[in-house]
Amino acid sequence: MSSPTDSELAEILARARTIAVLGAHTDPNKPACYVPDYLHAAGYTVLPVNPVFAGRRMWGSTFVAALTDLSLAPGQLDMVDVFRRPEYLQGHLPEILAVKPRVVWLQLGIRHAEFARTLREADIEVVEDRCALAEHRRLGLPNLGD
Repeated sequence: MSSPTDSELAEILARARTIAVLGAHTDPNKPACYVPDYLHAAGYTVLPVNPVFAGRRMWGSTFVAALTDLSLAPGQLDMVDVFRRPEYLQGHLPEILAVKPRVVWLQLGIRHAEFARTLREADIEVVEDRCALAEHRRLGLPNLGD
């Protein structure tokens, strides 16, 4: 799904409940902080992943160093929201494939054809170059608790 339709994006966001944020940040001025903040406020369970902040708490969860450090049962991770530059994505493939989320969402400005192809071959949906916050708002999706 290189360019998903609005209905496909809405389905992805409506189906997701648990979102790991790869590259989450504590600085409220950075998209890697205010996007997961928005998603948490919209009712998603947000699991922050960044080795720099491991052990700190945000969004009701503790930062972990890697996706494989999350304490989740298989199939429990709906989406990985990625805030990492394209040149770092291939290095995250082993951990993403190990946790096997339903969707990997690459934030605005992030594209990587080989990375996306590898994930799709593993039956993981990929959204590239889209902001989850902007798409959730644009599509007029309700908060999960509404």
